[in-house]
Amino acid sequence: MVGKDQGIGGAILAVCVIVAVGFLVLVVDPGLFNFNATSVRLDTVLVLVSVAFIAILAIGAWIGYTMATTPPPKPIQDITTETEEKKAEPK
Repeated sequence: MVGKDQGIGGAILAVCVIVAVGFLVLVVDPGLFNFNATSVRLDTVLVLVSVAFIAILAIGAWIGYTMATTPPPKPIQDITTETEEKKAEPK
């Protein structure tokens, strides 16, 4: 039986493969669907570049948000002092 995560992963894989094949068909031979070849190629590349650019910006925004909301770590001196105190305590 397939787990929930594996099923979602399989669905994502299938969607990505279908979109990739559709993209390649539109870029390589848009005449297959009786489209204006030049216009479809330019539109297809424009959409791909736009999506990639927005994805890169979204990743950058996510990194910035994570950095802005994560508290700073303890200084190393505090950590070493705590570990030394734990070792010095009698058991």
